[in-house]
Amino acid sequence: MADINIQRKKNSPSPWLLILLVLAVVGAAAWFLFRADTPASTEPVASPTAEPAPTRTDSTAGAETGPRPNDAAVADMAPEAAPVTPEVLAAFARTDATQPTYALEGLRLLTAALVDLADRDDLRTAAINEKRDNLTSATARLDEPNASLRPGFVAATGLMQAMQQQAYPGQEAAVADLITRATQLSGRNATALDHQQLQEFFTRAASLMRILSSSATV
Repeated sequence: MADINIQRKKNSPSPWLLILLVLAVVGAAAWFLFRADTPASTEPVASPTAEPAPTRTDSTAGAETGPRPNDAAVADMAPEAAPVTPEVLAAFARTDATQPTYALEGLRLLTAALVDLADRDDLRTAAINEKRDNLTSATARLDEPNASLRPGFVAATGLMQAMQQQAYPGQEAAVADLITRATQLSGRNATALDHQQLQEFFTRAASLMRILSSSATV
């Protein structure tokens, strides 16, 4: 009887093991791919907020330094010049007549006093207004080189005469004397005679202005 050679059948691997291996490989590959595709966090860094510039303060007062006042506004706040009184004229007449500007400054003071006086209610007449305009015209260019002062002296006495005729009839002789002195002035201040005549003129003009500045006698 012949021997029968029986070979054992080899066991094939379990299909579930293969499935688990495949899943493990796929999972590992997917994990590496996910990490490679994820970008690094790049959040923008906020720039620091700029702080407002500090307000400059005055170190002496501790307050905010405001804009400088306009030069014109400051000029407007300046006090007005004080009116020229007869006392001011008299005091000026006693100063040194040899000073080069003695005649010019004296005429300016007399003009300012007469123009202010012409605005008084009882002296606002057509004749006085005309004489006042003559005076302002005659003294409008005193600052020009070599300007003659004589027309200003004559115009000043003409205005004083108009005021005297309006309200001071008793001062006719005093005004006439002053007019004569004005016509005798040379308009310069160079010689000893000029000094004497100018000082006498301003002294008498101050005395007459004291009367004209008082209450009218008419």
